[in-house]
Amino acid sequence: MTNEIRHHLTDAILMAYAAGSLNEAFSLMVATHVSLCDECRARLESYDALGGALLDGIDADAQAPVAEDSLAATLARIAASDAGETAAMRPAPAPRGSVLPAPLRDYVGGDLEAIRWRPVGMGVKQAILKTGPGATARLLFIPAGTAMPDHGHHGTEMTMVLQGAFSDEDDHFARGDVEIADEEMQHTPVADISEDCICLAVTDASLRFTSLLPRLAQPFLRI
Repeated sequence: MTNEIRHHLTDAILMAYAAGSLNEAFSLMVATHVSLCDECRARLESYDALGGALLDGIDADAQAPVAEDSLAATLARIAASDAGETAAMRPAPAPRGSVLPAPLRDYVGGDLEAIRWRPVGMGVKQAILKTGPGATARLLFIPAGTAMPDHGHHGTEMTMVLQGAFSDEDDHFARGDVEIADEEMQHTPVADISEDCICLAVTDASLRFTSLLPRLAQPFLRI
């Protein structure tokens, strides 16, 4: 099925994922997006193929020696990866009525009913996912018509819509779309009035809120 997705991942992010240089939280974001997005999945496949061709072209005599157990160690790392390439490249069919794509269902252990939401105010809820160091991944539930606090960013924030839609000063984002915000962006996301909005958000640094109350709550909410 072809999804009508208008906001995609950048080439730099897809190449970093193909090279295995992204941390776990951002890898989860990429795997989740490409499981829905035909365009980004095809681009990722091309980068994987390019990487394989480059490896094949390396002169065997010029390669550095490797340890005897290197193959076993590599296979063990692949088996232990929660955001592995298999889930991204071969997305499993979603159960009827499922909101979470396959990589997220694997993390959560089910669909929405398996999420342990925590209130953060104004009807908004979040669930912080267990990922490795370097970035934080969370699910956000934003009631229809609700505006998030105006904020900027101390690093990179990637937000993917799983249900509903939201708008901000930049554009409109619906299911499968990813908004990539950097330190130069200041925005106030607002969920569409037609449906509650559920998103996957990944950050590698804290947000920069303009109002006092969100700043006071920030250490407790880990945002």
